[in-house]
Amino acid sequence: MRSPHALALAALLAATAGCADVEGLRSSGDLGTAHAPKTLWKEYRPDPPGPRQQPGAAAVVPGPPAPKGPGMRGADALAVVRADITSATEEDGGTGRLVDPRAVQRLALCTQAVDGGPSCPVRPGVLHDLTGDGKDELITALDVDGRLTELRVYTVRDDGRIARILARRGVLEGVEVAAEHLAVREPTSNPAYISVSDYVWDPKAGSMSLTQLTLDDCPAITDVPLSEGRARCAR
Repeated sequence: MRSPHALALAALLAATAGCADVEGLRSSGDLGTAHAPKTLWKEYRPDPPGPRQQPGAAAVVPGPPAPKGPGMRGADALAVVRADITSATEEDGGTGRLVDPRAVQRLALCTQAVDGGPSCPVRPGVLHDLTGDGKDELITALDVDGRLTELRVYTVRDDGRIARILARRGVLEGVEVAAEHLAVREPTSNPAYISVSDYVWDPKAGSMSLTQLTLDDCPAITDVPLSEGRARCAR
């Protein structure tokens, strides 16, 4: 029979050695050291945006006549984009806060043709009801270069004026609409993931507001030649 001292020692060893299972005692390993986050540049804060300098704010587009409707149906997408880009460029004074400074130069490539001609950087407009009122909004985009794009969404207000309700500059890997949601897919610094920004109509703000930002897997396309070490999303 084992003495009480031996039993106590065995119990102590079992408690300090780790977890016990059918294979015997095993160590839990080094759990590491917890570190509190360190804030960088605490004394620096960005200046608040000036009047009419908020890219996400809704804005009336001066110039284009009210479309025949309902909603943005019948609107000249190229004329709307041209008026919007011109107005935004004047408002931000060339700072690039509201629109890329190169956008006006790119618009000069568009001809008087209905679609702007083969060199026009404005993408074909897409009609889709994003506000839930049964009337279509106009979704379009202007490609600044081979990578950067100015995404724009327009609606018609009750007074007949056209208003921009979303302005988004980015690398558009994809744009999707479903019901009253507009999702923008963009690459990240990690080629294995892509960011997905979900925008939904905000009646109080009168614009499309970002409601969710997530990461999604980004499978690579292998049949498209790219520079070494780079990958492109398959969707």
